[in-house]
Formats: sequence, C-alpha cells, structure tokens
Amino acid sequence: MANSETPKGGSGAQGGRVGVRPARCIALIGPFASGKTTLLEAILARAGSIAKPGSIAAKSTVGDTSPEARDHAMSVGLNVADVNFLDDVFTFIDCPGSVEFAHEGALALQACDAAVVVCEPDVRRVPALQMILKRLEDIGLPHLLFLNKIDSFTTPVREIIPSLQPASAKPLVLRQIPIWENGIATGFVDLASERAYVYREHAESKIIELPSVIAEREKEARFEMLERLADYDDALMEQLLSDIPPPNDHVFSDLTKELREGLICPVLLGSAEHGNGILRLLKALRHEAPFVEETARRLGVGEAKSAAYVFKSVHTKSGGKLSFARVLAGDIPDSATLYGPQGKEERAAGIFSIRGEDTQKRGAAKPGDTIALGRLEHIQSGETISTVKGGVAQIETCAAPEAALAIGLGLKDRKDEVKLSAAVAKLVEEDPSLSIEHNAEMHQILLHGQGEMHIRVALERLQRKYGIEVVRERRRIPYKETIKGSTEVRARHKKQSGGHGQFGDVKVTITSLPRGSGVQFSETITGGAIPKNYIPSVEIGVRDYLTEGPLGFPVVDIGVTLTDGSFHAVDSSDMAFRQAGRLAMSEGLPKCTPVLLEPVMAVSIAVPSEANARINGIIAQRRGQILGFDARQGWPGWDVIEAHIPASEMDNLIIDLRSATAGVGSFSSKFDHLSELSGRLKDQVLASTREAAA
Repeated sequence: MANSETPKGGSGAQGGRVGVRPARCIALIGPFASGKTTLLEAILARAGSIAKPGSIAAKSTVGDTSPEARDHAMSVGLNVADVNFLDDVFTFIDCPGSVEFAHEGALALQACDAAVVVCEPDVRRVPALQMILKRLEDIGLPHLLFLNKIDSFTTPVREIIPSLQPASAKPLVLRQIPIWENGIATGFVDLASERAYVYREHAESKIIELPSVIAEREKEARFEMLERLADYDDALMEQLLSDIPPPNDHVFSDLTKELREGLICPVLLGSAEHGNGILRLLKALRHEAPFVEETARRLGVGEAKSAAYVFKSVHTKSGGKLSFARVLAGDIPDSATLYGPQGKEERAAGIFSIRGEDTQKRGAAKPGDTIALGRLEHIQSGETISTVKGGVAQIETCAAPEAALAIGLGLKDRKDEVKLSAAVAKLVEEDPSLSIEHNAEMHQILLHGQGEMHIRVALERLQRKYGIEVVRERRRIPYKETIKGSTEVRARHKKQSGGHGQFGDVKVTITSLPRGSGVQFSETITGGAIPKNYIPSVEIGVRDYLTEGPLGFPVVDIGVTLTDGSFHAVDSSDMAFRQAGRLAMSEGLPKCTPVLLEPVMAVSIAVPSEANARINGIIAQRRGQILGFDARQGWPGWDVIEAHIPASEMDNLIIDLRSATAGVGSFSSKFDHLSELSGRLKDQVLASTREAAA
C-alpha cells in the first residue's frame, strides 16, 4: 500500500461514478450495538462524502433515518450509501445487527464483494459473532474483522484474538497491534508495512517512529501473522524457515489472495466513534477486496451477458415501489426492459442512486453498481433479473427464517378491513421474514415475525405508512376435545307443521378412539331400517355437531356407528335425518366423559452449550418435557435441545430464549400431538371460552 495516498472525492450518491474500476459493494455486519452505523458515518466522513459524521444519539446519521429506527435507536433495515475513495467507488450496505432483522442483511450479502464484520472485544459476544461469521462462511463471502471501540479495550489484543477464534472457522489473522500509553490506545502498528501511527480525533493517523517499547512485540506479532499466511504459501514458508525477511509486496499479495479466496479473516483495529483506524480499513478494502467479476463467478453468473440481483424491495409514499439491486454483468440502460424468473417482463421506471432513504435519478448502470430500479411490480427480493429475454440463472438465496413469534391482528376501525390485506402484503414484500396467516379454524389473522421488536416495528410502519391502527390480540390456541367413555343412544327428530312433516329416527353407538384417529363414521344398517340414501345425511348431522362438542371445541378421536333407526314414507327427508344425527350426538356425547385436549409442539432449541441449564429451566416453567439434547451439527460450542411444549406455553418463548443467551437462542417447532388437559388449567380455558362467547 502506498502511504502517500490521501482521501479524495466526494459523495458517490451525488457525484456519480468517478473511478475507472468497477464499483465494489461492501457489507457492514456485526452483532447488535457493535457500532456498524457509526462506522458507516466515519467512512463517509473520511472519504469526504459528508462534512462530519452524524450520531445515533443526535438522530443525525445518514442511515437509520426512518422514524422507527430513530425512535428505537437501532437499525431496523438496510442502510446503503456510496463513497468515492481515491477514485474508487464503494457502496457500503450497513446491515441490522439485531437477530430479529437479520434476514434483511442475509439477502443483501449475496450482492456484496466482501464484508466488514464489526465486533467489540468482548468474549460474551462470541456466540453472536459466530452466527454472523458462519453465515459468511456458508456463502463463501470474503470478510475481515474490524475490532471496534479500541478506546474501551481492557484486555490485551493478544488475549482477545484467541478468545474470538472459536467464533470463526477461518484463522483470525491480526494485522495491527495497538500502541498503549497510560492504559489508552494512542495508535497502532501496521504489521504488513511495519509502520507505526498515532491516532488523531476524526483525522488521518500520523506516521511516527516505531516506539522502542513495542518493537519486540511488533516482531512477535508480525511473525505470527506471516506464519498464518505461510500456511497457504509455500514460498513464504521457505523464507520464514530460512530467516529471510519477505518483501512487503509479497506480504500484501498474500493478504489479498488469501482474503479473496476466503482462507483467512484479517483483523483490523479502530474506533468508529472517534474516527480511528478508518483510513487503514478503507485502504485495505481498496487493495484487497475482490471486484464484481469475481463475485459474479462465485454466484454462478460469471458467463451471463446480463445479470442483476435484487436484494431489497421498498414501497415509497410518492414514488411507488423501488427494487434495490446490484448489477453483476452487463449494463442496464435507463428505462430498460428487464426479465425475471419464469419470463416475468418489467420496464424499469428509472434508475436511482441510493443514500439512506434518499434516492436520486441517475443514468445507465454498469457492472458493480448498486442501484434502485423504479416500479418493478412483479419482481421480488432475492430474484435475479436480466436485460436479456429468457432471463438468467437464479442466484441461490437464503430462505426466510421460521417465525419465532405470532400475534393476532384486530382492527380499531372496521373500515380499514379492506386496506389491511394490501398494506400487510407490502410489509411482507419489503421484509420476507414477516408473514401473514388467515387462520380459518381460529377465525384470526396472525402476523408472524422474528421477535417482539420485529413485530412492534412492523405495526408502527403499518400505522405510519398506511394509516392502519391495529389491536394486538393473543394468538388463539386450537384446543380440541374427545371422550373417554362410550354409549348407545337413540334420537328421533319429529316435527309436524301442516302438510309434510319431518321424521328421522336413528340409533348410534359412540366410542372413543386412539389419538390421531380423527372422526370415523360407519353404519351397520340391516333390513332397510333406514334407506341408504339417508345415511350420508346422518353422517353430515353427526359431523355438524362435532365441530363444537359439549366443552365448546371440535371433537376428535371418536367413532360413531349408525346401528338402527326408522323412517316415514312421507315425512322422512335428508334434512330430517341430518337433524336426527345431530340430536343423537348432543344427547349422547355428554354421557361419554368429555375431556379437553391441548396441542403439544415438538420444539428444537438451538443455544450455546453454556446456556443449557438456563434453557432447561425455561422449558420446565412452560410445562415442557425435555426429550434430549445433542451437539448442533457444524456449530462448535452449540447444542440442540429437543422438547415437547404445550402450544399455549409457546407465546414469548423466543423472548425468554434470547434473554438467556445474550440474544442468540433460536427454535423451530411443529405440531406433535394432543394431550389431555385437566384440573385448574382446564377450568381456566373453559372459563375464558365461555367469557369470549358471552
């Protein structure tokens, strides 16, 4: 790296393309509250795109401009901004750190050439860091680690790196060491160039002579870095074994090659809040981050004549729908006709540059550019589009995570009923980790999301953008009932009201069946006691009643056999026998010892191993039964706990799990079986059901 370089250029979003090399796209990703949005501000300021960095506290950042982000002082969506740095164009995508909004970042990562993982020097954040690094490793995205908040370090870096290493399957290669003065990091030594720098507040670091007190530590740390690089370079290994100092250009070449091939994860130091280490970070990205051609090859569209990947959809109040996309191959001219999956054809209503929530009209887009395309109504996030008719192979993307929390939606104003479906559909299109369910069985609209904050932000957007205010309802539980006993009952429906009357006479046997049998109807009619054409009507009447049994819930696991009856040649009819069947069940079922059944879920809970005891306690508090646990495949230091938990106890489970695991616990669930509910809990359910029906 040439150390005479100084930042130039202004706003990429406003100034357009300056560099002759393709624009690169870099993700800023990391655990919640690690400082990503602050780092973006520092980068924009260092590159000259803004006069000075904004702050989250002052609500003056380029990103996080939505009322929801400002009100909650956290990223709830992607922040996108371009910069020109030393005549190279970079697009930075700041991804939310909260696990509840992680899918936003997961979709965007495929569009990026590399990622900067922002992390604090805190061993308690290792599980959260591991989740992020594993995602990057799984998709093969080159990445480096920016160890933020160096001004608050209390542990030596030589101890921090080994404590963070379990989070990464790739070697963490320390590229800088801090210079300490009275317990404060006042600068750093770049181990590749062997130059020392002193920090200056929100300014470029100044080169100084290497302090003698750190010279020995610098040699030791540099040798450790070179050893790591030599694991993938035989020539460098020979030089080290022969005590031949490798040329700096050889070292930089290895750092570039091994980063791009995903062999190592370099580690840089700094403080985003004070603007320290930002220039070194930008220079590392400028020299070492791959270009769009390599990214296109990694994603399988390297030979495509035209390809762009859509990673975000936004519905604006005035401009309609915008699709954020990264151009991977070929140019996209203004007003281009674009083709999506299954031959979807759309005409873009303009091409825009992006900065935060602001967009500005621009001209044609080239490979590497990150843009917004106007009004691609039928193109969804995660789809690959092309200017070539017939489209292009679709880039593989991650599926939306399973919902972790669900709430019922009730309307404050019934006139919003028609608008609600369309508005929620737009929210789900913007954020596919939300989903909507119209539960016909429980007569409830359910909004599914990734956690309490995720749901809360969705409802706030629903009111702000679409003027729809909803009432949160508790998710209704689909209780069932069955019987323990059996009986035989005869029921007659007889009615005379002038003209033809109504007559139906049935005799049925009611028995209990094993769990999972459902409702089984059969008949043993002999001698024409009931004509065959009326038997289906009896079954309909039986099933009519079983939709709401004596306890008020659908009846399951019951057998009903029609054994006898009688009919009238004139007054009998389908309706009469239907009523007789229903009457037989209403008289007979209460005699069969009805019992209440609650649904029980099979739950798989993934947590760091150290949290097992706390999770066991949470399961017990929710009337759960632990079935066992095993190591989580591919996740060192994690376990998966299998359990059965009643559906009524699943509400807010994710909140307790994350509270017990520093925000990283997760679970998946599916219906497993019905189990009898008795005693006080049964009485509470029946009382609340009667109250709701009153």
